[in-house]
Amino acid sequence: MKTFAELSEREILAVAISSEEEDARIYMAFAEDLAERYPASGKVFEEMAEEETRHRHQLLEMYEQRFGPNLPPIRREDVKGFLKRRPVWLSKNLPLDTIRKEAENMEFQAQRFYMKAAEQTRDVNIRKLLGDLAEVEKSHAGAAGRLEAAHLTESARDEENATRHRMFVLQYVQPGLAGLMDGSVSTLAPLFAAAFATHNNWQTFLVGLAASIGAGVSMGFAEALSDDGSLTGRGSPWLRGVISGLMTTLGGIFHTLPYLVPDAWPNAFWIATGLASIIVLVELWIIAWIRATYMDTPFLQAAFQVVVGGVIVLMAGILIGGA
Repeated sequence: MKTFAELSEREILAVAISSEEEDARIYMAFAEDLAERYPASGKVFEEMAEEETRHRHQLLEMYEQRFGPNLPPIRREDVKGFLKRRPVWLSKNLPLDTIRKEAENMEFQAQRFYMKAAEQTRDVNIRKLLGDLAEVEKSHAGAAGRLEAAHLTESARDEENATRHRMFVLQYVQPGLAGLMDGSVSTLAPLFAAAFATHNNWQTFLVGLAASIGAGVSMGFAEALSDDGSLTGRGSPWLRGVISGLMTTLGGIFHTLPYLVPDAWPNAFWIATGLASIIVLVELWIIAWIRATYMDTPFLQAAFQVVVGGVIVLMAGILIGGA
């Protein structure tokens, strides 16, 4: 691989031409991904792709005037330490803010490339050419802003904000809430059954830890394999699986931790059990708040459903452990 300092003016222009072509394809991929969810922003990226194509044609004309019609077969991947585009466009249902941030990085990197190239050359005409290209890339950010202002009207922004909220709920809140509910409720029975059966804090902690990790792994795989998100818009299945699995484990771990109280302490079992019971109530209250905030469930209804279900499971564990 060549270093950037070893590139000739001809090779620099050839790399620029291939880079503009690739960036245009990336913007079109963004536009297609956003077309259904965020049509206004999709239109912005479509026009940005068209602008990148126009710049590529300008670069080709400049190259032909200086070096002729034949382009050397060099791409930015062939240059050591050269900027590389992250393959985020390979993922579907990306958050809109992630796509916009990536576009900003692309424009900034392109501008830096042309500025560095202009500093490197000693040919006056080539230096002017590359300086002009740096200004063109710098103006891309302004062009993107103008396109966004033209397409993202107030109503379009409101609609996209509502869509963004729905996507956040689908991709993060729902799997996280499902995991938290499962971890907080399903581990109650084995934890308190072990507690009242053994009256031994350490053994109870081990049972709770095993139940939490097992439930987390199970929920994680179940969520990851449920659907690929292409039709439901729920995003990456593995991301949902990780979120669900972690929240399940955390939901079980929190009320297990009090059983780390040493058995040598006076009334150690009752101290641990009392703390665990308080934590359970806090967990159930948090679940009810999340359901009321993000799932449009009235708070009292959510609290009643969650608390009643949790209390039933808790009592089942106590009765089984004390039998």
